[in-house]
Amino acid sequence: MSESIIRANQPHATLAGVVAVIGCDGSGKSQLTADLMDHLRGKGPIERLYLGLVSGEMGHKIKRLPIIGIALERNLAAKARRAQDMREKFPGTGTAVVMYLLSLWRARQFRRLIELSRRGVVVVTDRYPQAEVPGFHYDGPGLPAASTENWLVRKLAAREQRLYRWMAGHVPALVIRLNIDVDTALARKPDHMPAELRNKIAVAPGLRFNGARIVDIDARKPYPQVLAAALQAVGDAVHAPG
Repeated sequence: MSESIIRANQPHATLAGVVAVIGCDGSGKSQLTADLMDHLRGKGPIERLYLGLVSGEMGHKIKRLPIIGIALERNLAAKARRAQDMREKFPGTGTAVVMYLLSLWRARQFRRLIELSRRGVVVVTDRYPQAEVPGFHYDGPGLPAASTENWLVRKLAAREQRLYRWMAGHVPALVIRLNIDVDTALARKPDHMPAELRNKIAVAPGLRFNGARIVDIDARKPYPQVLAAALQAVGDAVHAPG
């Protein structure tokens, strides 16, 4: 798969200096964001933000809490998995509240992202929220938008939808999309569910991030090639005049 650039016709407000790295688990997002930080650090202020949820870095932070950390992380992760399973029509009230709180946490991180961009800081993000496809698996809203008799779940879902539309309306200067196949992803992440990886791989190519500049990179290639392509894309999008 060759690198390609996709442009949409009607971009929203662009966040200057923001580079979002997206892709299925096993595509190398964490390593690439860390290496981009190392290579760009000497060119001005730069920060890295993780915009995922409890299944990633946030979960590791929760585990490190004294006494309750491990049990709390397991409980949150279990609720997250139940809410992410779209085969369940509606989550229970407790699960819906947890999912909404997770979305609020993501929005808090996103406000920090906006502030850093306004201050002229280059920000490299691991993942990026979107409002095109529902489901935390895809960094979209976690609560179903369909009607339910549970007034609280219905209210939380409506608020969450608005929250994700607000976040998605802030377009990164560049999206680096790391493409990978299921077999390679499983080889790198053998503890992950094949069906979940397959779904993420299928959804990723259709995301447009409201007209963001998107660079597709084949993450199956030798890593030095992946890093070189990413650095070239970042240089063109972030450091070019205008």
